Formats: sequence, C-alpha cells, structure tokens
Amino acid sequence: MRSPHDIVIRPLVTEKAVNLAQEQNKYSFYVDRKANKIEIKQAVEELFSVKVLAVNTMTVKGKKKRVGRSLGLTSVRKKAVVTLSPGDKINIFEELLV
Repeated sequence: MRSPHDIVIRPLVTEKAVNLAQEQNKYSFYVDRKANKIEIKQAVEELFSVKVLAVNTMTVKGKKKRVGRSLGLTSVRKKAVVTLSPGDKINIFEELLV
C-alpha cells in the first residue's frame, strides 16, 4: 500500500480553488496519476483528519511550451476536488481564506 504522502502531491492554490474552499467546502489537490478515488479519499482523511463525502478527479493534459526553437510539453497531471463534511476544514487553506 502506498503512503498518503505519495498519493496527495500538493494542494492546488488558485483563486478559483480558494473560493471553492470558502463557499462550498471543496478542496483541490494535485494527486498521483495512478491513484483512484478510493485511495485519494483515504489519503486525505488520514493526512488531514477530516471526513470526505465525495471525490471528483480530472486529468489535465500538458500544454505546448516553446523555448527558442525547441518545442515541448508540460507534464500531464491529475487533479482531485475533495468535498468535506460540513463541520470539517483543512488548515492549509485557512490562512488563505482571510
């Protein structure tokens, strides 16, 4: 079994993600591309001691980037939007919600 730190890579902190956390109690993370919803739910519950109600995932394709003549792609990533039960909060986002 993989460690929760291997599944949840980092929180996604954008204006839209912070608004979702504040208004709808939904938190966004970049997760391992091979992780499924059940693994993501267990990892978030273990890492942050919260109750997860739902997990929505999406795969973000890499964008074309150019440096001089050479053309490349950014890496493909997987995002997860985790919905928590009404009383729970994740402290990482609390400082941003002020």
